[in-house]
Amino acid sequence: MGATESKDKMYCSRYMNGKGPPSLTGLKVDGPNNHKKFNLIREGSQPNGGEMTFNIERKSLPGYPDCDTIQIIFHFEDGIQTDRHPHPGHGYKGLDSVAYLPNNNTGIKIYRLLEAAFDQKLMFTVAADSNGEYCVTPADIPLKTLDSGGPGSLGYPDSTYLKTVMKILRIKGIK
Repeated sequence: MGATESKDKMYCSRYMNGKGPPSLTGLKVDGPNNHKKFNLIREGSQPNGGEMTFNIERKSLPGYPDCDTIQIIFHFEDGIQTDRHPHPGHGYKGLDSVAYLPNNNTGIKIYRLLEAAFDQKLMFTVAADSNGEYCVTPADIPLKTLDSGGPGSLGYPDSTYLKTVMKILRIKGIK
């Protein structure tokens, strides 16, 4: 790309003679796919005050024999629902939960992405359980909450889990 200069202005010669960039007048910015174009991350309905920490366990997960395990610990105290929850002003029960990732390059990357999703309040929400009591529960980002047992029991081995969770996080704008 070349440029020409005058005393007061600089002109890009690529767009001279009417061959400029396409007009923005027909561009739609409001619509269902807007998040894909602008990569905006909307804050979720996760309760305030939750904690996400981790430990490294000196054991391997099934399917990942050559590395240790990242154990992620989630903690939420009991609280009061806000306008982002189904029944504002009413209480909910907290949560203590764990999740597991292999301690390899992919697992570390996913941990950092999950951390970003947690900060954006996308990991958990408040919902009614089978007894009708409101409690903190995982949202729609899948977690491996068991270190074994296979995909049917939310455990390892699961050869598709790491790719699946990365894809879901990417769809939510976490990259």
